[in-house]
Amino acid sequence: MTGPLVAREWRRALGRGIGLPIVFFLLVATLVPFATGPDAGLLGAVGPGMLWIAALLAALLPVDRLVAPDLADGTIDQLRLRGVSCEWIALTKLAGHWLAFAPPLLVALLPAAALLGLGEAVMPRLAASLLVGTPALAGLGLMAAALTAGLARAGALAGLLVLPLGVPVLIFGTGAAQGEAGAMALLGAVSLLLSAASPFVAGVALREA
Repeated sequence: MTGPLVAREWRRALGRGIGLPIVFFLLVATLVPFATGPDAGLLGAVGPGMLWIAALLAALLPVDRLVAPDLADGTIDQLRLRGVSCEWIALTKLAGHWLAFAPPLLVALLPAAALLGLGEAVMPRLAASLLVGTPALAGLGLMAAALTAGLARAGALAGLLVLPLGVPVLIFGTGAAQGEAGAMALLGAVSLLLSAASPFVAGVALREA
């Protein structure tokens, strides 16, 4: 049942308009040069960090529709009656969420980097850091979605929960993109921890909900 559940989450993400996070990501890349000016050195210094912030916020955009609709229409209750644990439901949501936003984000990285004037030397490191770090962003989004499902103003609450936890991901992700020693390994460790813990945290939240 795992494959069909992951495919269902992926299709639902596409139906929710996965283009919106990508458009947001590209808009940030477009607006940053207007705010900082056309100085290539300055854009090269702040560009990777700005794209990482854009990636974090883009991962949060669909949070209010990741878990709440399935709780409201009884889908999660039906899956539990069929013997699917809450943790396994959360794991399929994590996989579907990542598949829906991370690969398009990596494709959108090409025009975004061009808009910021990032050189060819930065691009492979930036792409690798996003590839390693996006599971952490998906895990943070899943935990926030499960913890705030059914609450009023869930999107704002999710932001308050995720942004402090996302600080280490941003620090190590930006450091890895800029080639700092050891940053990629630390990013991988944080990403592994968050992506492995998120199904259990979200599963407890779903069970209580």
